[in-house]
Amino acid sequence: MDLKDEIINDINKNRIMLYMKGTKDQPMCGFSATIVKILNYYDVDFEATNVLENPNIRIELSKHSNWPTIPQLFVEGELIGGCDIALEMHQQGQLESVLLKKN
Repeated sequence: MDLKDEIINDINKNRIMLYMKGTKDQPMCGFSATIVKILNYYDVDFEATNVLENPNIRIELSKHSNWPTIPQLFVEGELIGGCDIALEMHQQGQLESVLLKKN
């Protein structure tokens, strides 16, 4: 499986998937840390991939999502967006329904 297929597979198999700088326990930028805090606030299970481990992840991910920046949050295979969008949705009370929706 090539990197593009791995990314698509991870997005599709994990209900909530976050591509970030760093890890859940140790985010390496403020934007990634903000999304982790938001997800933890809602106490949802999510998978995360550290894009700093392999610079090609960022390249292939941006090709797939047409989104240039990191972090990128996906829910049920759909791109929600980056930190600004997730934070705005959280502040407006919209993100909770997206994250807590039952399958």
